[in-house]
Amino acid sequence: MFTNRDLRKLIVPLIIEQILAVSVGMIDTMMISSAGEAAMSGVSLVDMLNNLLINVFAALSTGGAVVASQYLGHKDNDKACESAGQLMIVTFLFAAGIMLLSIVGRRGLLHLIYGDIEEAVMQNALVYLFLSALSYPFLALYNASAALFRSMGNSKVSMKTSVLMNLINCVGNAILIFGCKWGVAGAAIATLFSRMVACVIMMRLILDVHLPVHVTVKGLRWNGKMIKQILHIGIPSGIENSIFQLGRVLVVSMIAGFGTVQIAANAVANNLDGMGCIPGQAMNLAMITVVGQCVGAGDFGEAERYAKKMLKLTYLIGGVCNITILLSMPLVLQVYDLSPETMKLASTLVWIHDGCAIFLWPSAFTLTNVFRAANDVKFPMCISIFSMWTFRVALSYVLAVRLGMGAIGVWSAMIVDWIFRASCFLYRFFSGKWKLYYKAA
Repeated sequence: MFTNRDLRKLIVPLIIEQILAVSVGMIDTMMISSAGEAAMSGVSLVDMLNNLLINVFAALSTGGAVVASQYLGHKDNDKACESAGQLMIVTFLFAAGIMLLSIVGRRGLLHLIYGDIEEAVMQNALVYLFLSALSYPFLALYNASAALFRSMGNSKVSMKTSVLMNLINCVGNAILIFGCKWGVAGAAIATLFSRMVACVIMMRLILDVHLPVHVTVKGLRWNGKMIKQILHIGIPSGIENSIFQLGRVLVVSMIAGFGTVQIAANAVANNLDGMGCIPGQAMNLAMITVVGQCVGAGDFGEAERYAKKMLKLTYLIGGVCNITILLSMPLVLQVYDLSPETMKLASTLVWIHDGCAIFLWPSAFTLTNVFRAANDVKFPMCISIFSMWTFRVALSYVLAVRLGMGAIGVWSAMIVDWIFRASCFLYRFFSGKWKLYYKAA
């Protein structure tokens, strides 16, 4: 169903797109570090919250992409197009609601999650959250459009748009942070404008009637049955992703209590270790298209074969990326404007993450998309929720707070979480139980 050339055309642009997303995040942090560690800490706290919401938008997009991929595999393009329109309705309404709640209750939300943090950090966080929230509807529609293009095996469109979006963001940051001296407001405005441009471009492209999957006026009429199909995948995935990100936010709130040095070191380490996850993040998206179309065609043998092939590739490329990061880290850290104490802690955190990611990350996170593409969504959701609260949150509290290990304790608990997830998901995959949940429409 997919030749090696087809896989390359799908995967390579996704990897480039993920590199752009992570590297621009690094550039943002480097640029904002010039405004001081309080500014960088405020941005990093809001980014953790933003990531929670962005992952919910991505989960809804995943639900739409799975449904569209399955219909394409089933050779029903009309239904695939209808699912595209319903995805747009759901993502826009949800993102607009979250935007309003985030703007109105931003101070209470930050206090609820992070407690009493330094006033300078809080003021920066409030500004950044307000402007970030304005971009949620644009980001949600961009993600939905990109997911639909990927369901057709076309990831080059979103990659090109991502290049433009990130270029606008970087130039905007340079002008507004360094030129206008607007600090976190400048960083947020640049991000908002870049997401608006990307959304307009992707929405215009997805309206092309010559595409196998496109948005039509008919598709924008409310269809409860179709939306239920999308939400059947999207809601469990959204719960799983939001609980995962909420857990990360909670453990960062523990780190926030240890002071600006630990917050800043955690922010820098998150930037760097994100580079090592690029192959896995790209493969997560590719799995939905490849396995989803195989499942829609009723060929589970091919679905399993492609899943194994892509998992091996994730381990290979991920290993190379993580080793490269670890070897180059002393030079990369020099780019950040950090105190020696912050730099030393950030280095330790990256070693914990990337050293273990080589062996654990693909099995712990990439395999779940094989299950989602086959409608097996409750098992990964339950395992992820249990593992998050037991290891990421409870064990982090024991190690970081009770035993006084701080951020190192939080990141050590994260590795225990990975080990548990990888064990459960590998068992599920090789047992074949994930093949029992798809019913052709």
